[in-house]
Amino acid sequence: MPAKKRAAKKKAKKKTARKKVAKKKTAKKKTAKKRTAKKKTAKKKAKKKTARKKVAKKKTAKKKTAKKKTARKKVAKKKARKKVKRKPNPAFMRPMTASLALQAVVGSRPLPRTQITKKLWDYIKKNKLQDNINRRMINADALLRPVFGGKTKVSMFEMTKLVSKHLS
Repeated sequence: MPAKKRAAKKKAKKKTARKKVAKKKTAKKKTAKKRTAKKKTAKKKAKKKTARKKVAKKKTAKKKTAKKKTARKKVAKKKARKKVKRKPNPAFMRPMTASLALQAVVGSRPLPRTQITKKLWDYIKKNKLQDNINRRMINADALLRPVFGGKTKVSMFEMTKLVSKHLS
């Protein structure tokens, strides 16, 4: 083989060898870049997780402090309630005499309005005079009919109005 051809073949072999080496180097660089990119994304993910955890901790801390505050407020309200006692209205506590029709149900002693309504309800429940379908309605029996002004059915709210006419 002539020398020129041999030299050309050597040059070609060197070029292909260089190309192979260059390819290997670029491949190594690419894999190194991929590794660093993966590491960076892993770091970012870890940062995000820690940030989320911090936010969650803050939220739970806020909730706990809010619960503590509401608990303190409730305790303070209870203490405030204990200090102030509710006084009954003297008008309701004044003994009143009932009419004869009402005395048949409640009794003849003078009683406050609250006790009269309580005794009326006891009588209604004892004799099962509340309507089964509409519990707000009261079915009058022979003793209650004169108190209710001759009506056979009266609502709870109307009953108090009708009973007040029989008190003096």
